[in-house]
Amino acid sequence: MTSSFYFYTMNNQPIGIFDSGVGGTSIWKEIHSLLPNEDTIYLADSKNAPYGHKSQKEIQSLSIKNTEKLIALGSKIIVVACNTATTNAIDFLRKNYDLPFIGIEPAIKPAALKTKTKQIGILATKGTLQSSLFTKTSELYANQINVIEVIGEGLVPIVENNLINNPETLMLLQKFLDPMIKANIDYLVLGCSHYPYLIPQIKKLLPENVEIIDSGRAVARQTKAVLENNNLLNNKNQKPNCQFFTNLNSSTLNSLLKPYESEISISYLTF
Repeated sequence: MTSSFYFYTMNNQPIGIFDSGVGGTSIWKEIHSLLPNEDTIYLADSKNAPYGHKSQKEIQSLSIKNTEKLIALGSKIIVVACNTATTNAIDFLRKNYDLPFIGIEPAIKPAALKTKTKQIGILATKGTLQSSLFTKTSELYANQINVIEVIGEGLVPIVENNLINNPETLMLLQKFLDPMIKANIDYLVLGCSHYPYLIPQIKKLLPENVEIIDSGRAVARQTKAVLENNNLLNNKNQKPNCQFFTNLNSSTLNSLLKPYESEISISYLTF
């Protein structure tokens, strides 16, 4: 696993993206919108979702597996489109592989800087909220405000199984959001790439003054900046090749990506 074997100077190679399932497609959509000429390869590790309750060692092992599959498929850069994998494994990945990595973590900073009530909510997985990276970020930007942290137990399987619009989903979200609403939050930070798919439901429950923040657009901007700085932007002027691979049933991927069905391919892959 030595990094000396990996040299990527070909700007026409794809952007590699992985997540503990389908949630990271919310990140892919932002990247595809900002960088429409870029080829992409997306790995949905749905077989092992959710990552949020696994140990750091397990999360690192899965992240290594996903990274090496994306490298084998020719990726020039890897986006870790999973908050839990970012907060628990990205430092290890950056130290052991010679290609750029883009991570995703809860957008605490903008919420902490903009809040007027000095109360913000963080909805995330257990693995993210208990990570050292999250703790450091929170201490750096949110030590002067009250942060209501809630573990979104069960929300990842809801998205993975395409149960977003079920009445039970709204009831579960109500349970998670009630303490935040009572605390008078004015910003809700979504700390999992699966959660943006729940925004329509969340908006039914939150007061209108509460702004929802996720990291997708910021991740896309950072991906573009790193590609530019490394002279890795795609110079082809043709339709991109956008491939999605899952190691479980592809029905939810098909549903979430239906608006893009003419632009993408979805396949089963063992990894």
